[in-house]
Amino acid sequence: MNIFEALRESHERQRTYAEAVVQTSGDTPERKEAYERLKAELQAHETAEERHFYIPLMQFDNGVDLSRHAISEHHEMDEMMEELDETEMSSPSWLATAKKLSDKVHHHLKEEEQKFFQSAGKLLDEKQKISLAKDYLKEFDEQLKLA
Repeated sequence: MNIFEALRESHERQRTYAEAVVQTSGDTPERKEAYERLKAELQAHETAEERHFYIPLMQFDNGVDLSRHAISEHHEMDEMMEELDETEMSSPSWLATAKKLSDKVHHHLKEEEQKFFQSAGKLLDEKQKISLAKDYLKEFDEQLKLA
């Protein structure tokens, strides 16, 4: 498995969890579970992806801007999750923020898969792609346990 395949697996889970969150209503066990899954997945993914995909890409001139942009979007998602954590789940503003987060997640994943992966694919050799995948998956699993 290479780094792009490893990242896409998490992306699919993120899409599923983001959709599940916006389909929920009120302060319900379903909403809590969907949000906790999304939050844990995003946080583990962001940390592992930054350490084992974006930071290595910053070694290349062509990788700096795309890495900075992606990390900036991770920060935006973190801020939305902080806002959700501080808002009553039953409040209309919770769902509004959750929808913004879902939209940002979908935008970010599409941008990564359609733009960043192509650029990164030209910068990394096959050995690096496989090595980064192993490091990413190990880090992801460790981060998920902390969530």
